[in-house]
Amino acid sequence: MRCPNCGGIESAVIDSRPSEDGLSIRRRRECSSCNKRFTTYERHHESPLIVLKNDKSSEPFDREKLLRGLMIATAKRDIPVSKLNHLIDDVEAEIRNTMKSEVRSTTLGDMVLLRLRDIDDVAYIRFASVYKDFKDLDEFQAALKGMG
Repeated sequence: MRCPNCGGIESAVIDSRPSEDGLSIRRRRECSSCNKRFTTYERHHESPLIVLKNDKSSEPFDREKLLRGLMIATAKRDIPVSKLNHLIDDVEAEIRNTMKSEVRSTTLGDMVLLRLRDIDDVAYIRFASVYKDFKDLDEFQAALKGMG
């Protein structure tokens, strides 16, 4: 595993434990070159999930892309990244439990919004405004009214 600090390729595992969701292993490592510590996660390799987009194209499910969107929606809010990762883990697990390898982007977005609403109202509206692609103020106001 390459060290994110110095790029060294030798490291020692200091601690290993299952993640909270039980779907990955969390490992604390120490770089042999610079002695800095860093964390890695190992996940079981599963068949890729495919997201079916509205324009009829498809793309592999990308945790990092979803996390980036959630980070933008939660900017300047007091929401830890671990909570966002847990949200993504929960959504991915629900999709995989359906035993389907494809999910519509609208279904994925709705699953995220459902969970985000319980975390933070402002982040919910921010994410919804991009995901739902509000065309005017009336659509935005309708989303706000739907929250109450």
